[in-house]
Amino acid sequence: MKKSSFVKIGAGCIILLLLVIQLFDTDKNISASSSEQAIEKHYQVPAHVKGLLKTSCYDCHSNNTAYPWYNNIQPVKWWLADHVNSGKRHLNFDEFNAYPKEKKLKKINEIAETVKSGEMPLSSYTFIHHHAKLSNADKSEIEKWTAEVKKQIE
Repeated sequence: MKKSSFVKIGAGCIILLLLVIQLFDTDKNISASSSEQAIEKHYQVPAHVKGLLKTSCYDCHSNNTAYPWYNNIQPVKWWLADHVNSGKRHLNFDEFNAYPKEKKLKKINEIAETVKSGEMPLSSYTFIHHHAKLSNADKSEIEKWTAEVKKQIE
Protein backbone atom coordinates (compact mmCIF):
# COMPACT_ATOMS: atom_id res chain seq x y z
CA MET A 1 0.00 0.00 0.00
CA LYS A 2 1.22 3.51 -0.80
CA LYS A 3 1.96 6.05 1.90
CA SER A 4 -0.80 8.31 0.53
CA SER A 5 -3.34 5.52 1.03
CA PHE A 6 -2.36 5.20 4.71
CA VAL A 7 -2.72 8.96 5.11
CA LYS A 8 -6.19 8.91 3.51
CA ILE A 9 -7.31 5.96 5.67
CA GLY A 10 -5.91 7.63 8.80
CA ALA A 11 -7.60 10.94 7.98
CA GLY A 12 -10.87 9.12 7.29
CA CYS A 13 -10.67 7.31 10.65
CA ILE A 14 -10.03 10.58 12.47
CA ILE A 15 -12.99 12.26 10.75
CA LEU A 16 -15.20 9.28 11.53
CA LEU A 17 -14.09 9.33 15.17
CA LEU A 18 -14.83 13.07 15.43
CA LEU A 19 -18.28 12.48 13.98
CA VAL A 20 -19.05 9.52 16.28
CA ILE A 21 -18.04 11.33 19.49
CA GLN A 22 -20.62 14.03 18.68
CA LEU A 23 -23.25 11.46 19.69
CA PHE A 24 -22.02 11.40 23.30
CA ASP A 25 -23.49 14.09 25.52
CA THR A 26 -22.69 15.46 28.97
CA ASP A 27 -24.98 16.69 31.73
CA LYS A 28 -25.38 20.45 31.74
CA ASN A 29 -24.83 22.46 34.88
CA ILE A 30 -28.19 24.24 34.82
CA SER A 31 -30.38 24.25 37.91
CA ALA A 32 -34.11 24.79 37.58
CA SER A 33 -34.35 26.61 40.91
CA SER A 34 -32.28 28.77 43.20
CA SER A 35 -30.57 26.93 46.04
CA GLU A 36 -31.53 27.75 49.60
CA GLN A 37 -27.84 27.27 50.48
CA ALA A 38 -26.68 30.03 48.09
CA ILE A 39 -24.24 32.48 49.61
CA GLU A 40 -26.43 35.51 48.87
CA LYS A 41 -29.32 34.01 50.86
CA HIS A 42 -27.24 33.92 54.04
CA TYR A 43 -24.68 36.72 53.70
CA GLN A 44 -24.98 40.22 52.34
CA VAL A 45 -23.56 40.45 48.82
CA PRO A 46 -23.54 44.01 47.48
CA ALA A 47 -25.05 44.31 44.01
CA HIS A 48 -21.75 45.22 42.35
CA VAL A 49 -19.91 42.31 43.98
CA LYS A 50 -22.73 39.95 43.04
CA GLY A 51 -22.38 41.13 39.45
CA LEU A 52 -18.63 40.52 39.53
CA LEU A 53 -19.11 37.03 40.96
CA LYS A 54 -21.75 36.17 38.37
CA THR A 55 -19.61 37.44 35.51
CA SER A 56 -16.23 36.11 36.64
CA CYS A 57 -16.93 33.11 38.88
CA TYR A 58 -20.38 31.56 38.60
CA ASP A 59 -19.92 29.70 35.31
CA CYS A 60 -17.58 27.29 37.11
CA HIS A 61 -18.49 27.86 40.76
CA SER A 62 -22.30 27.68 40.87
CA ASN A 63 -25.15 25.42 39.83
CA ASN A 64 -25.76 27.44 36.66
CA THR A 65 -23.36 27.75 33.77
CA ALA A 66 -23.96 30.01 30.76
CA TYR A 67 -22.73 27.74 28.00
CA PRO A 68 -21.04 29.18 24.91
CA TRP A 69 -21.90 27.98 21.40
CA TYR A 70 -18.77 25.84 21.20
CA ASN A 71 -20.06 23.69 24.06
CA ASN A 72 -22.03 21.82 21.41
CA ILE A 73 -18.86 20.36 19.90
CA GLN A 74 -17.05 17.31 21.27
CA PRO A 75 -14.43 16.97 22.69
CA VAL A 76 -14.79 20.59 23.90
CA LYS A 77 -18.04 19.66 25.66
CA TRP A 78 -16.23 17.00 27.72
CA TRP A 79 -13.44 19.42 28.61
CA LEU A 80 -15.90 22.12 29.73
CA ALA A 81 -17.98 19.65 31.76
CA ASP A 82 -14.85 18.44 33.53
CA HIS A 83 -13.72 22.01 34.14
CA VAL A 84 -17.10 23.05 35.61
CA ASN A 85 -17.34 19.93 37.79
CA SER A 86 -13.83 20.55 39.11
CA GLY A 87 -14.67 24.19 39.84
CA LYS A 88 -17.80 23.21 41.74
CA ARG A 89 -15.85 20.65 43.79
CA HIS A 90 -13.48 23.41 44.88
CA LEU A 91 -16.14 26.04 45.57
CA ASN A 92 -19.84 26.26 44.87
CA PHE A 93 -21.45 29.60 45.68
CA ASP A 94 -24.89 27.97 45.40
CA GLU A 95 -24.03 25.45 48.13
CA PHE A 96 -21.82 27.71 50.28
CA ASN A 97 -24.03 27.76 53.36
CA ALA A 98 -24.10 23.96 53.49
CA TYR A 99 -20.36 23.98 54.22
CA PRO A 100 -19.24 23.60 57.84
CA LYS A 101 -17.95 26.80 59.49
CA GLU A 102 -14.28 25.87 59.05
CA LYS A 103 -14.73 25.17 55.35
CA LYS A 104 -16.63 28.44 54.87
CA LEU A 105 -13.76 30.36 56.45
CA LYS A 106 -11.22 28.50 54.33
CA LYS A 107 -13.17 29.15 51.12
CA ILE A 108 -13.69 32.85 51.90
CA ASN A 109 -9.94 33.21 52.49
CA GLU A 110 -9.23 31.34 49.24
CA ILE A 111 -11.58 33.62 47.32
CA ALA A 112 -9.73 36.69 48.57
CA GLU A 113 -6.29 35.17 47.94
CA THR A 114 -6.93 33.74 44.48
CA VAL A 115 -8.66 36.90 43.22
CA LYS A 116 -5.99 39.21 44.69
CA SER A 117 -3.16 37.14 43.18
CA GLY A 118 -4.88 37.00 39.78
CA GLU A 119 -5.11 33.21 39.94
CA MET A 120 -8.86 33.52 39.47
CA PRO A 121 -10.61 33.84 37.19
CA LEU A 122 -8.46 31.50 35.16
CA SER A 123 -6.63 33.01 32.19
CA SER A 124 -8.04 30.21 30.01
CA TYR A 125 -11.51 31.56 30.91
CA THR A 126 -10.75 35.27 30.52
CA PHE A 127 -8.99 34.62 27.19
CA ILE A 128 -12.41 33.98 25.66
CA HIS A 129 -14.58 35.83 28.21
CA HIS A 130 -12.83 39.22 28.21
CA HIS A 131 -15.65 40.75 30.25
CA ALA A 132 -14.75 38.43 33.16
CA LYS A 133 -11.35 40.04 33.76
CA LEU A 134 -11.21 41.77 37.11
CA SER A 135 -9.70 45.23 37.48
CA ASN A 136 -7.68 46.14 40.57
CA ALA A 137 -10.74 48.02 41.85
CA ASP A 138 -12.90 44.91 41.32
CA LYS A 139 -10.38 42.77 43.17
CA SER A 140 -10.33 45.27 46.02
CA GLU A 141 -14.13 45.23 46.28
CA ILE A 142 -14.20 41.43 46.39
CA GLU A 143 -11.45 41.44 49.02
CA LYS A 144 -13.41 43.91 51.20
CA TRP A 145 -16.55 41.82 50.78
CA THR A 146 -14.77 38.59 51.77
CA ALA A 147 -13.48 40.32 54.91
CA GLU A 148 -17.06 41.26 55.84
CA VAL A 149 -18.36 37.75 55.20
CA LYS A 150 -15.48 36.32 57.24
CA LYS A 151 -16.55 38.50 60.20
CA GLN A 152 -20.12 37.26 59.87
CA ILE A 153 -19.04 33.63 59.76
CA GLU A 154 -16.76 33.94 62.79
